[in-house]
Amino acid sequence: MKVYCVSKAALKDLVLPGPSPKEQTRIATILPDMDAEVAALETKLAKTRQLKQGRMHNLLTGRIRLV
Repeated sequence: MKVYCVSKAALKDLVLPGPSPKEQTRIATILPDMDAEVAALETKLAKTRQLKQGRMHNLLTGRIRLV
């Protein structure tokens, strides 16, 4: 069995590309807006699920009928 390793010298020469500071700032300003949008969609989903549950209950109990 052969074991491969990476030396410290090889790691020093490794270049990992990343976004520029200006781009990082732009990303950071967009993230809170996205979080707010996701929260709003989750709230809307919860309300829709409750409405569906209520309608299913009315259908199963016979209070309303589909024609």
